[in-house]
Amino acid sequence: MSLSIFHNPRCSKSREALALLQQRGLEPTVIEYLKTAPSVEALTQLLGQLGLPARALLRTGEDAYQSLGLADESLSDAQLLQAIADAPILLQRPIVVHQGRAVIARPPELALMLLDRA
Repeated sequence: MSLSIFHNPRCSKSREALALLQQRGLEPTVIEYLKTAPSVEALTQLLGQLGLPARALLRTGEDAYQSLGLADESLSDAQLLQAIADAPILLQRPIVVHQGRAVIARPPELALMLLDRA
């Protein structure tokens, strides 16, 4: 089974999603994206799995969002993905990927819904 989670151990929602998966007896590949930032290519693939626009990946409450001017609607998806690759704190979390599909697990129970639809 191919199961992974883009995880920030300091985030309560991310910890909850991981715990829900583990309670089901699953051990996903944990991607600590703050330690190893995803590439633009990996983020592009993730977008395809989520079926969302690039802007949906952004955490708008982060200081970097404001300081980098990411609220500018004229920015392209490529520019937004590059900003996330350069400052991975901007990436929404947690993101669970399973069998070619993904979900931003907010609330964490969405991770289980992704598994149930597989």
